[in-house]
Amino acid sequence: MAVSATPKKESRKEPHVVIVGGGFAGLYAAKALRKAPVRVTLLDRRNHHLFQPLLYQVATAALSAGEIAVPIRSIVSRYRNVQVFLAEVTGVNLPDKKVVLADGELSYDYLILATGAQTAYFGNDDWKELAPGLKSVEDALEIRRRILCAYEAAERLPNGSPEFAEYLTFVIVGGGPTGVEMAGAIAEIARQTLKNDFRTINPVDTRVILIQSGPRVLAEYHEKLSESARRQLESLGVEVRTGPRVTDIENHEVVVGDEVTKARTIIWMAGITASPVAKSLNVPLDKGGRVLVQPDLTVPGFPEAYVVGDLANFPHQTGEPLPGLAPIAVKEGESAARNILRTVAGRARRKFHYRDKGSMATIGRGSAVAQFGRFSMSGFPAWLAWLFIHIYFLIGFYNRIVIIFRWGWSYFTSNRGARLITGALCQSPLVKTPDVVPNDSQHPSLSMPPLETDIVEAIETGAVAANGAALK
Repeated sequence: MAVSATPKKESRKEPHVVIVGGGFAGLYAAKALRKAPVRVTLLDRRNHHLFQPLLYQVATAALSAGEIAVPIRSIVSRYRNVQVFLAEVTGVNLPDKKVVLADGELSYDYLILATGAQTAYFGNDDWKELAPGLKSVEDALEIRRRILCAYEAAERLPNGSPEFAEYLTFVIVGGGPTGVEMAGAIAEIARQTLKNDFRTINPVDTRVILIQSGPRVLAEYHEKLSESARRQLESLGVEVRTGPRVTDIENHEVVVGDEVTKARTIIWMAGITASPVAKSLNVPLDKGGRVLVQPDLTVPGFPEAYVVGDLANFPHQTGEPLPGLAPIAVKEGESAARNILRTVAGRARRKFHYRDKGSMATIGRGSAVAQFGRFSMSGFPAWLAWLFIHIYFLIGFYNRIVIIFRWGWSYFTSNRGARLITGALCQSPLVKTPDVVPNDSQHPSLSMPPLETDIVEAIETGAVAANGAALK
């Protein structure tokens, strides 16, 4: 079934540009084409743009999903030459200039492919259910559910039992920026946010273990920043383990060589692989499944097709592929769009060049590391830089204001207002609730009826806040 993508009152003679993916690269490409004499079709299988650098904060209850996700249609609503289709792209037929959809196909004159990446388990796909990754809102909500359910289960167990310790042990596999941020956030939850919320357990007894294969965390940063990040993590109580890689993940167990760590919550942050759409191109790919693009970001042999963002391997600047960072994706999307306009105007395309703006990772409240070329910083100044740069790249004025307020409130109160357990109900530890409660407190029933679906959805999109404040 062919899909029509011709907006009303638009000339069919205008070149048709198809953008696949509503991430940073895709959206900024659409923005660069918004006033051009072309018609644009933007495809995505989800209706929202997700600010992935802050996704871990949804997973750790600092933010709600609606505060880092914005409907794509609302972002491009003023771009009169851009039409949005909610569609699943399964492949691309480069010779015939067609995008293959799950329910049809779409012809193009120019293509910008920006389908991103997904979590990689390096051939151990059976680990996915045991150790979820973090690439979508659904992933974040599931991780949040597992973290909060672990505390709820531990509250019903006798202190000192083996299961008690397992529920209060959290293992993060992967010591890159997201893994470091996740470990620091979970440690803060235990030692600050939840410290007064329970009666049987003491959340401060939580063990947070960060496992990184190799000699240090944040391996892509300067060595002194890696060491600073390690010290800041350890000051929060995180156990940082470097060296051998994880060899197996079983039910409630992480195996590293001969060492077995029992934990009820395991989170995978150890790697990504390119979207499977890249395989349909039938062009050279790297070992991570990324397309080896030309210096102008085009696909070899197909100058009308561009690959950008996490799907592209661009080694032409430093000899090594550019990392999968939001600022790089933004510039690649803009460059691809401008080269299309140059081609339409009969001018030569330009090579892509990226000026490194640096990298940063936050470890906890008031703690971060930042690297800008030869200049680096850590601690509170780096945290302030991290905060302002993330606010700058966040799409949506309203979301910026809400997140500034949230961060300010969290900084001064240590409160995380999005501590909602949604999705599947927590599994009972199958033991009797302790008869004796410290401080003579009375436990309310831990068995609650599920919330109605529409209320859950309203909460998760930000329409209702846990504390009753009006959000989005």
